[in-house]
Amino acid sequence: MSAFHPDLVRGRFIPNVSYGRLSSRIVRRVKWRATDPGPDVTVQEIVVPGPKGAPPVSLRVFQPTGLKTAAPALLWVHGGGLIFGAPEQDDRTNIAFARELGITVAAVRYRLGPDHPAPAAVEDAYAALRGLAERADDLHIDIDRIALGGASAGGGIAAALALLAHDRAEIRPVFQLLVYPMLDDRTTTRTDLKSLKVRLWTPKSNRYGWSSYLGDAVAGPDVSPYAAAARREDLTGLPSAWIGVGTLDLFHDEDVEYARRLKGSGVPCDLDVIPGAFHGFDLVLPKAEVSRDFWRRQARALKGAL
Repeated sequence: MSAFHPDLVRGRFIPNVSYGRLSSRIVRRVKWRATDPGPDVTVQEIVVPGPKGAPPVSLRVFQPTGLKTAAPALLWVHGGGLIFGAPEQDDRTNIAFARELGITVAAVRYRLGPDHPAPAAVEDAYAALRGLAERADDLHIDIDRIALGGASAGGGIAAALALLAHDRAEIRPVFQLLVYPMLDDRTTTRTDLKSLKVRLWTPKSNRYGWSSYLGDAVAGPDVSPYAAAARREDLTGLPSAWIGVGTLDLFHDEDVEYARRLKGSGVPCDLDVIPGAFHGFDLVLPKAEVSRDFWRRQARALKGAL
């Protein structure tokens, strides 16, 4: 599939820029503007204890105004290739999840590479999950109905977090919402992707992102599945999942393969493949009907799981 989706043809004019050390640091200096949630959703920043020996972890928490009884929650992990990004970049969709589904959405502010290599990000996400569970009464969260979700690198961290939570067996998330997740560092070794009409995240960016997080271990034999979820052989016992990705996305093949392996391990997984959609299409063209429908599919999956 080489053609852009009819709703996304403007994507042809997006420069195919790659990120490296200098450009990623410049992007990290950009401060994301918070979105006003309006009167029907409240937002607060809370701080929970971090991983052992690490700083506290903050979360940007959205809730329906006047929430009084225990409701489901979504722990959300933002994207940014493991090297930049912030929770505020997903305010619009997180507010919509809280408003439309009546749930709490907590977006974690995790440490980034290369300053904080693996397993910093997933351990921060686990600390956030544990912090939500510990404050469940105050936040009116039903700890038996917590979902994990994220986009791009955040989707990869969410998938790794599902593995970590399963293995530690302290908290049992019930669902994974994985939006074009960054799952497999071995994609950096592929040489057949250069002709793909990718946008926003290129093979060169992917190599830098993974190398920043994994160092010299990238694509080698000793990468932990808590860093790259696709490295786990047996996926048995994980929470059910929804995976969405476009055919022009650099992560298409690894995402489709992960969905296949989840199903093969007995884990229910819905795979939504959007023809002609590139990476992050819904962020740069949010008003396109295909982008709106992509969010509605996520919302339906969350509602059904929670």
